[in-house]
Amino acid sequence: MRSKNLIIMIVAFIVEVLITYFIASFFSVRFIEVMFFTGIVFAGGTFYFSSSGGALSRVFASQVSGQTGIIQKREQFTYQIGPIFTASIIFFFIGLVFFILLVSGIIPPKA
Repeated sequence: MRSKNLIIMIVAFIVEVLITYFIASFFSVRFIEVMFFTGIVFAGGTFYFSSSGGALSRVFASQVSGQTGIIQKREQFTYQIGPIFTASIIFFFIGLVFFILLVSGIIPPKA
């Protein structure tokens, strides 16, 4: 892995941790209680913005074709796995482990 990608990944991970911390402090819950849910949002958001084609693109292309009468060429669904998406997936899986430990009772509830 190139050092540039590693730095981008670390910065993205730190930003995700900070956003999750502020959300947890805003709702007065523990950090690990919201880490899974923010991980889903981060991973889903980065996947959505790093992909092209797909169902939403077809809907918009169909709307434009219906309004203008010009048939557009269909775009194949593609996605790129970059350092930000990788950091989001790692954050999600760490949150998933903590969430499973919380639900199973291994990590006790906040007193």
